[in-house]
Amino acid sequence: MIPKVSREVIDLGDGRSISIETGKLAKQADGSVVVQMGDAMLLATVVSARKASPGVDFLPLTVDYREKFAAAGRFPGGFFKREARPSDSEVLTMRLVDRVLRPLFPNDYHAETQVMIQLMSHDENVMPDALAGLAASAALSLSDLPFSTLISEVRVARVDGKFIINPSRTQLELSDIDMMIGASKDSIAMVEGEMKEISEAEMVEAIKFAHEAIKTQIEAQERLVAAFGKKEVRTYEEEKEDEAVYAKVKEASYDLCYAIAKQGTAKHERTAQFAEVKEVVKSLFTEEELAQNGDLVSKYFYKVNKEAVRNVILDLGTRLDGRKTTEIRPIWAEVNYLPSVHGSALFTRGETQALATATLGTSREANQIDSPSQQGEEKFYLHYNFPPFSTGEAKPLRGTSRREVGHGNLAQRALKNMIPTDCPYTIRIVSEVLESNGSSSMATVCAGTLSLMDAGIQMIKPVSGIAMGLITDGDRFAVLSDILGDEDHLGDMDFKVTGTADGITACQMDIKIEGLKYNIMEAALAQARDGRLHILGKIIETLAAPRPTVKKYAPKIIKVTIPGQFIGALIGPGGKVIQELQKSTGTTIVINEENEQGVVEILGTDPDGIEAVLRKIDSLTFKPVVGDAYEVKVIKMLDFGAVVEYLAAPGNEVLLHVSELAWERTENVADVVKMGDVFQVKYLGIDPKTRKEKVSRKALLPRPAREENKIVPKGE
Repeated sequence: MIPKVSREVIDLGDGRSISIETGKLAKQADGSVVVQMGDAMLLATVVSARKASPGVDFLPLTVDYREKFAAAGRFPGGFFKREARPSDSEVLTMRLVDRVLRPLFPNDYHAETQVMIQLMSHDENVMPDALAGLAASAALSLSDLPFSTLISEVRVARVDGKFIINPSRTQLELSDIDMMIGASKDSIAMVEGEMKEISEAEMVEAIKFAHEAIKTQIEAQERLVAAFGKKEVRTYEEEKEDEAVYAKVKEASYDLCYAIAKQGTAKHERTAQFAEVKEVVKSLFTEEELAQNGDLVSKYFYKVNKEAVRNVILDLGTRLDGRKTTEIRPIWAEVNYLPSVHGSALFTRGETQALATATLGTSREANQIDSPSQQGEEKFYLHYNFPPFSTGEAKPLRGTSRREVGHGNLAQRALKNMIPTDCPYTIRIVSEVLESNGSSSMATVCAGTLSLMDAGIQMIKPVSGIAMGLITDGDRFAVLSDILGDEDHLGDMDFKVTGTADGITACQMDIKIEGLKYNIMEAALAQARDGRLHILGKIIETLAAPRPTVKKYAPKIIKVTIPGQFIGALIGPGGKVIQELQKSTGTTIVINEENEQGVVEILGTDPDGIEAVLRKIDSLTFKPVVGDAYEVKVIKMLDFGAVVEYLAAPGNEVLLHVSELAWERTENVADVVKMGDVFQVKYLGIDPKTRKEKVSRKALLPRPAREENKIVPKGE
């Protein structure tokens, strides 16, 4: 039977379009669509279990995004020719979609849900991650899942002052903005990206431009649902509720929680106090009541506690740790903390602490990117680690988490545009979060800046970062600077922004409520700028400028360009020359061919070793110029002349024939020069008779009068 296929087209207004199609593929899924832009095609499916697993009190949502190598006509790299674990770029796309979708499901929907998106056909002029959010929302809109608020995501760039929706990678390289925005028709839900020191007003302008494009994409989803037919929304077992239990919990705990929240205590102290109140509340119920409704008591206590803390902030302007809404926690920082690394910094803000190290290397250490949609390398990259001890917990270690990948990427994007383009090093920053109570990714940005400057990397400008929060009840709102972990959990927005003194370099925003007004966003950005500049001042107090040189343990790197024809000579047969040179000088030598020339990177900690390599390169690439004079040294005596070595290029030898020693006729070479003598010769080029190089000593000497020419007697 021929399937019923429905298709909608979104016109981007510049000759490009996006289509959404359903009814042909993956019909056993609860919802499926194919999204196409150019030759790029993504298949998105959604499936959700009919019942929630017993004891699950959250939404077990999995968003999975994969790029198939076959989509680009390529084979997977490595020994096993099969796609394996997701790449960092795939994980980042999963997070972008997940962060927008997750808050839009009902709070009591707890069934296992999978949204799977895969790139089936790649177009080098289309960046597929910008289509993933649209594909996921369209698949959900056609399903019977309780998902009513349609969304979409777009990338926005700005080239020559003009905004572009879903640019190509080539256009993106010319842009000063790379932002992904996720939104519903009514409100922004997610913002993430990097910028080249733009202003807060420019950022809001870009978000508004993207929002208009998102509205158009949502309208296309609505038309698709109307044409294909919307499934009846499934029924599911809702969470049990008991108003009497809630009233009892609130009456017993609200005032106590409110009093604790306004005391301004440390995390461990207020945690213990809240736990005591919870025990008091539980004591009001019998064992039978707790056996039946213990989960409700805990849930309602959390709800009341959250309400009390939020009201303290809105009523009094006082936060959990006693700070005002605009106040930044105490900061202290230290550089050169680790003596043997290339650069290090310890940055502590309140109860959040990050230790960052900078490691310098050659182009050989660049991070290789090999995915169906992108190939290349990164000469600056950052890794973020969040061990469980940082929050005083003991948890299983299961490899790098999606959160660690996401936070590391945000910090990397914050710093990368402040690395000079002519920096010869490959740089790896590693941030170890040692303590965490909010904003560890922003502590990573600050520690990363200091570690780079400590390593002697001549950063264009230092970068700082701050995490902002929001509390609102619809009528009142409070923007919180430098949020705590607890404020992140109970707040309505988590907004991280990084930048220099002159503009924003990266941002990440997650909004947990619908209908956030732009005036609140603008207020948050303005307050974030003040906080960011305050933190930047603390960074500059710690280290005012990058160190003028790298440290003693850090390698020095010298770049030399040689003609392409000499690359083979420097490498030697089977790599013999370069291997022996590296071993004897204690250096690392990397040769890259660019534009038919060899770019030689010499990395080493010993200046003498680097100098020895430079001398060897000079020797291998030395080409004397006809008519020029060169200083030489006699290294061998022969009956018919002397073998001399160019001092400027040790190892380069040439015969100085006896006839070119002096104007006088010479019978004995030793009468004119001796072993070890240093003098100048003139390079005469290739002798047409012998086809060998010819040099002359006498050509640089005054020519005597003819009558004075005589044979120098042997022995005189």
